[in-house]
Amino acid sequence: MPQEVQEQHRQAARIETLIQEIAAFPDPHARETAEELVRALVDMYGEGLARLLEITAESEASALALIDTFAEDELLSSLFTLHGLHPIDIETRIMQALDEVGPFLKSHGGNVEFVRVEDGIAHVRLQGSCHGCSSSTLKLAIEEAIYKAAPDLDGLQVEGVNVPPPRPGIPIVFVPPRRRKDSTRSTEQGAGKMR
Repeated sequence: MPQEVQEQHRQAARIETLIQEIAAFPDPHARETAEELVRALVDMYGEGLARLLEITAESEASALALIDTFAEDELLSSLFTLHGLHPIDIETRIMQALDEVGPFLKSHGGNVEFVRVEDGIAHVRLQGSCHGCSSSTLKLAIEEAIYKAAPDLDGLQVEGVNVPPPRPGIPIVFVPPRRRKDSTRSTEQGAGKMR
């Protein structure tokens, strides 16, 4: 029996053992939660396999073009990413995300430039100035687009985001109330009457 088939049999046996252990959990809530988790994972991967077959059946593309089509499917893309199998490298996915968010940024007088990915952290540079919004709004749009395309990043550094300084306000100075002279006199007079 080929080694690959033996490994598959070993994994299947381990899965069966784990399912039996879950079924024997004394806590019914823990057992139900674990069983629900297993069902959800199996359903998700089943849907992914169904999408692969559906896309393949509908496509007349070559094998490489078909792989690119798989990568465009949101579910398949997330499964590929989860297992480090995404056919499109992370830099390309980031640049595609920036291309998608570009028109929004430009409509507000801004733009973004991809700088690099280093140690799992993407570095991008915000350019221009924003008309009608804060730079934090642009940063949020960039973050959402990049993390959707590349959830496997360890972090994102957006350069050129200027946090506006606090608005100058009217300084408030506490002035203690002054003692009124006549109230002092009346207090003294009142005290004298009490004697």
